[in-house]
Amino acid sequence: MRTGLMGAMAALALASTAARAADVYGGPAAYAPYAYRWMGPYVGGNLGYQWGTLSNSGAKPGGIAGGAQGGYNWQFGPIVLGGEADLQFSNASDTFANYKFSNPWFGTVRGRAGYAVNNILYYGTLGLAYGRGHVAVGGMGEDNLHGGWVAGAGLAVGLASSWAIRAEYLYIDLGSEAYTLTGASNELTTSLLRFGLDYRF
Repeated sequence: MRTGLMGAMAALALASTAARAADVYGGPAAYAPYAYRWMGPYVGGNLGYQWGTLSNSGAKPGGIAGGAQGGYNWQFGPIVLGGEADLQFSNASDTFANYKFSNPWFGTVRGRAGYAVNNILYYGTLGLAYGRGHVAVGGMGEDNLHGGWVAGAGLAVGLASSWAIRAEYLYIDLGSEAYTLTGASNELTTSLLRFGLDYRF
């Protein structure tokens, strides 16, 4: 008797949850089991730390990086697909031999794919990266624009209907460019761990 009553109560709770999900999504609960909605445009800001290595060199640039991001999500039940672009400013730098290498800014354009468990979103991301490399020797300086790719993963938590916080790791490969002042072609590979806040419209 007790087992049957507990089973009935559990079934009732599940039915109630499914009904609420159906109301939120405007369709059958079987196709929309999550009540929290990630769909739509968003903008936000972030702050983190960047560290990496410069090829053909012993330089290991590192420093604080912060910037802004924006994107759009499409949601299909628990599956969330989208695109995002961001621009970061960084004080990552290191001195090797007689020169200093720095990466004052970089950006990415990425696709995202994730899985939502109500207000928690787990996602992976992949796309293109670009950024500025700067070499300084004495009073001379040289700049190059690097292009490459980026991949990473993250976790976002919805705080309310419009706000979400995130933690994200990106691996960025900024392709090789020739520098006269270093006498070599240098490629920057860097990692970025950052935390951010998004506002969804």
